[in-house]
Amino acid sequence: MINTDLFKEVSPLSSKDCFILIERKKSNFNFPVHVHPEYELNYIENAKGAQRIVGDSIEDIEEEELVLIANPRLEHAWMDHHNRSQHIHEITIQFHPDLLEESFLNKNQMVSVRQLFRRAEKGVAFSREAVIKVRPMLKLLTCENDSFYSLIKLLIIFHELSLDRGMRELASRLFMTDTRQEGDNNHKLNKIIDYINRHYAETIRLPDVAEMVNMREASFCRFIKQHTSRSFIDFLTDIRLGAASRALVDSADSIAEIGYKCGFNNLSNFNRIFKKKKGTTPSEFRSNYRKSKTIV
Repeated sequence: MINTDLFKEVSPLSSKDCFILIERKKSNFNFPVHVHPEYELNYIENAKGAQRIVGDSIEDIEEEELVLIANPRLEHAWMDHHNRSQHIHEITIQFHPDLLEESFLNKNQMVSVRQLFRRAEKGVAFSREAVIKVRPMLKLLTCENDSFYSLIKLLIIFHELSLDRGMRELASRLFMTDTRQEGDNNHKLNKIIDYINRHYAETIRLPDVAEMVNMREASFCRFIKQHTSRSFIDFLTDIRLGAASRALVDSADSIAEIGYKCGFNNLSNFNRIFKKKKGTTPSEFRSNYRKSKTIV
């Protein structure tokens, strides 16, 4: 469930605009964790050490970065953190979700762009190679006066980014959305996910879950790997960490209580796994989030 206490940004984008481009030269980041109905492509340079928050992903950024967020419920922000630069350059492009309607994305020529936007529901950070490639395109876009050509250039940027094999999804699936999959072929996966979502606080044994979906253990392990790109243990851990991340943001429970309620048998184990997967301790994660959250 999304946190309704988050700051909700009101974009200057009108209903008749295809997109809006905002270029800023600034000395610091001062906008809190927020959500907005528009999709967003955000380019930042000269901000090494700043901190990016996208869902439950909290990372220090490099000298420049480019992130696409295609989910109106996905909370995000950039914070100063260790950044010392006084010359931050930011190019933000916001656009309505219906700019690229499903019927358009389903055309054969749009396959890679469609896949890009599906991945961007969790937020994606692009590789350095992709950033270098589209950087001049973004800067030229800031100078384009013809609105039609601006739109064409933006579509070209989306296409180039969709070819980036080094892009990374940021937020975990469980943090901001239901993990339910659609289609008959995913009936078993839905059943597995539903079971884990109901019982992640308890001991969950691989043989028991395999038996529940009438599969042998070896076949079950291959099935999970094929559909999630993870082992069953990693998949279970990610679900537990997603639930724990959400609880750290939304609840006042102690870290030990949250770890126990999310299926971790002791605090040290919870801290160790959380730090390994998230790059920060549960305490630091909670502190960072609360520092950058505004109540409305």
